[in-house]
Amino acid sequence: MTVDEKPSREVASLAGSGTETAAVHDSLVAAWKARVAKNPDAIALRFFDSALSAQEVDAASDALAAAFEARGTGRGDRVGIYLQNIPQYPLVLLALWKLGATALGLNPMYRRQELRRIIDDSGAVGVVCADGDVDETLDTLTGSTVRWLISTSSLDFQSRNDARVFATTRRCAPAPDGDLVALIGEYTGRRPSPAELTCDDVAFLTYTSGTTGLPKGAINTHGNVLSVVETYASWTGVSDGDVVLAIAPLFHITGAVVNATISLLTDTTLVLTGRFHPEVVLEAIAEHGVTFTIGSITAYNALYELPQAGPEHFASVKTLYSGGAPIPPATVERFRERFGVYLHNGYGMTETTSAVIAVPPGRRAPIHLPSGTLSIGMPLPHLTARVVDLHGKPVPDGDQGELELSGPQVVPGYWGNSEATEQTMPGGRLRTGDVAIIDEQGWVYLVDRLKDQINVSGYKVWPREVEDALYEHPSVLEAAVIGAPDDYRGEIVVAYVSLKTGLSATQEELIAFCRDRLAAYKCPRQVHFIADLPKTQSGKIRRAELRNPQPSLPAKDRTL
Repeated sequence: MTVDEKPSREVASLAGSGTETAAVHDSLVAAWKARVAKNPDAIALRFFDSALSAQEVDAASDALAAAFEARGTGRGDRVGIYLQNIPQYPLVLLALWKLGATALGLNPMYRRQELRRIIDDSGAVGVVCADGDVDETLDTLTGSTVRWLISTSSLDFQSRNDARVFATTRRCAPAPDGDLVALIGEYTGRRPSPAELTCDDVAFLTYTSGTTGLPKGAINTHGNVLSVVETYASWTGVSDGDVVLAIAPLFHITGAVVNATISLLTDTTLVLTGRFHPEVVLEAIAEHGVTFTIGSITAYNALYELPQAGPEHFASVKTLYSGGAPIPPATVERFRERFGVYLHNGYGMTETTSAVIAVPPGRRAPIHLPSGTLSIGMPLPHLTARVVDLHGKPVPDGDQGELELSGPQVVPGYWGNSEATEQTMPGGRLRTGDVAIIDEQGWVYLVDRLKDQINVSGYKVWPREVEDALYEHPSVLEAAVIGAPDDYRGEIVVAYVSLKTGLSATQEELIAFCRDRLAAYKCPRQVHFIADLPKTQSGKIRRAELRNPQPSLPAKDRTL
C-alpha cells in the first residue's frame, strides 16, 4: 500500500468482534420465563384503561398455546397474526413460541391476493384475525394450507372504547374455530406439551415489503431475536421498570422485536394503542409515563403536527429512536427545539432482525459534511459492518460503497428461497443494497439506496441529499425525490412534497431554496405538491409509487 492509499474500514462493535453470540438464554421462552419468575406481579401490558401482569400474561398465553395445540399446531408450524397493535398480539406470540411454532406477521392492511401470496409461500396452518375480517379472510384462505381460523375483538382488554381508535363497539360473530378470549377462558389452567427449543428454532417469519420483487420470508430465529433484544436493550439503556410504547406496527420486524419482544423480556411495561393515531399516542405517552419507543419519522412528524403537543407530553421520556428511514437533520433539530427531546437515528432490516446500528443515547449524531447526511449511528455489539464495492471488496476508509453486515443478528436465509439467500447473503454476509460511508470514528452514514440513484447529464445525484435540503424549508413536512426520464439530460430531479398544516410554498420558491444549498444539477426541475406521500405500513416512503403515479392523489391521513 502506498502512503496515499487509505485502508478499508471494517467496523466491529465496541463490545465484540462481530462473530460472537450475544444470547444469554437458549430461547425466547426461556428468557420470558426468567422475566416472569423475577417479578410476576409487575405490569407487562397496558391497553388504554387495562393492565395485565406478567403472571397473568403467562397464564393466558399458556391457555392459548394449549388451544392451538388442540387444533393440531406444533413445533415448526407457521401461524399468521393478522392484527393491529392490541394485547392479543403478544399473547399469541408467546403462545406460539411455547409450542415451538413460528409467528408469521401479516399486515392487517393486506387484502385478498396480497394476503394469500404470503400464506401460500409460508404454508401457514392457522391464522388469528380481527373479528371484522372473518368473512373476507375465510374466502381468501379457501383451498390454502390454513386448517383453522381464530378471531378476536380489539374491544377486549379495555373499556374506554375511544372512538378515534375503535370505529364501532359492535362485536362480530367469531370465526369457526373460536374467539381468542373465549378460548383462553376455556383452556385456563392448561399448558401445552413442553417444547425443547434452541436458538436455531424460528421465532418469526417476516416478509419483506417486496419493493424489489415479490416479498421474501426472512427466517428470524430465536437466536437472532435474542441477540438484538439483549444488545439493543443494553445499548439504549432499556431496563427494568421502563415503559415501552409500541408505535411501530407489530407485524413489522421493528415493532415485533424492538417494541414488543424487548419489552416482554426485560421486565418493562409494553403500552399498546391499536393502530397508530397521533392524538391517542400523544396522550398515551403522558398517561402511562412512557420512557422509550422507536417509530418511523412519519409517526414523529404526525406528532409534531399536533397543535396541542408540547414538552409536557414527553416529560417521562428518556430516549426516542426513529427507524425505517434516515432522519433529515432539520427534522431532528425542529423536534428537539419544540419538545426538548432528541430523536436518535437507528437502522435495521428485516434480514437483520431489526435494529443493528444506532446512535448511542445521550450523543448527537454527527453530519457527514460532504453530503450533509446525518449518521445512522454505530454498529451494535456483535455486529460487523463494512463498505464494499460492486465486487464485494472493501473500499478505502471514507469512500462510498454498499453496506455489508454480518453477525448473530443476520438471518440464516429466506424461507424456501436458496437462490435469493445466496444472492443477498453470500457467505452469510448481508448485502444491504444501501450506499454507505463509515468514517474514522466508526460512524455510519447512509447515502441512499443503490437503485434510487439519479443520473443527470452524467452526474450522479442521490435523492437523500436533495430531500434533506427540502426538509430545511420551514413549510415542508415530508419530501421524496425521484428521477424522471428527460430527452436532453437523461434524467431530471423531480420532488414530491407535502406541506405542514397551515403553511404554504410554491414550486419556484422550493427550487430557488434548493439552488442556495445544492449544485445546480442536483436541484429539482419539478416540484409536485400532494396531501400525503405514499408509504409502507411501517412509514417508509415508497419512491417506486411516485415513479408510477396513480390517477388520483392520496388523501391526507395521519394514521399508519
